[in-house]
Amino acid sequence: MSIWRRIADAIAALTSGEGLAKVFDSLRTPPERSVAFAIAVIALGAKMAKADGQVKRVEVAAFREVFFIPPREEKNAARVFNLARQDVAGFDEYARRIRAMFGAGHPTLGDLIEGLFHIAVSDGKLHPAEDSFLAQVAEIFGLSARDYHRIRARWDPDADPDPHDVLGVAPGTPMPEIRAAWRELVRENHPDRMMARGVPEEAMRLAESRLIAINRAWEAVSAGPP
Repeated sequence: MSIWRRIADAIAALTSGEGLAKVFDSLRTPPERSVAFAIAVIALGAKMAKADGQVKRVEVAAFREVFFIPPREEKNAARVFNLARQDVAGFDEYARRIRAMFGAGHPTLGDLIEGLFHIAVSDGKLHPAEDSFLAQVAEIFGLSARDYHRIRARWDPDADPDPHDVLGVAPGTPMPEIRAAWRELVRENHPDRMMARGVPEEAMRLAESRLIAINRAWEAVSAGPP
């Protein structure tokens, strides 16, 4: 059974009244965590897209960039979106359920925030309401303010990110520690590591732009002052 069929079945269970707790409890095993990840992106992405007052076509297109949808799966994907539109659960409930599944501060929750940022900035800007939404979700996820700022620094189109922020280190940190932080970020974003922690293969595109930003930050820091 494809991931899109499994996602559609899970969301159908939600709309039939089974409740988030029961559905997410059924997705706790590692092979099914990728389904939970995708449901969270769909649900939270749809709710975030309305945070600035309207759902834009580019935001829907951005979701398709995160999750590659093969032509043979387009019908199942359409079913997912149609079912998601019927759901009335609050974003905070989804955020709490996904946090309970992975554990506060789990790297997968950072992956999920990255996917939501990709959708948020698809129109070329980060709306204050979207920023507030994402900050609230990150707080529920148990991500530190520093972690949120590090992710935000890579995505805000109007920001000129400090490479230290991108690498999650403070200015003045000794170079060996910065090198170690860079290497760990590269390891964390290897496709095998991401899939092992529950990120669907279909969402591996999340790591591409992240690794580019991480490596550029390392190059800037290791090169020293201009």
